[in-house]
Amino acid sequence: MKIVIKESFIHKLESQVEFIAMDSPRRARKFKHDLIKNLKSIAQNPYQFRKSVYFDNDNIRDLIFKGYTIVFRINENVVEVFGFVKYQNSPS
Repeated sequence: MKIVIKESFIHKLESQVEFIAMDSPRRARKFKHDLIKNLKSIAQNPYQFRKSVYFDNDNIRDLIFKGYTIVFRINENVVEVFGFVKYQNSPS
């Protein structure tokens, strides 16, 4: 499967990395590196992740990473990563 990362996800991720970097640039780089590594694991079996708590759709799934929820949609041979949430009611 191909993984497509949406602008909405990139924007929220970059904001969080900048926030972490204020305290520790090294931790921020590691956070981003580890998250991207986890995103690549989605391609092998996207349905292994839990059904999203934010959407009533079996093709939208949540990956939990260090207290954050990464929301992605499965469309045939493409996985679209679009949500990056922490302590919110909606990934928008």
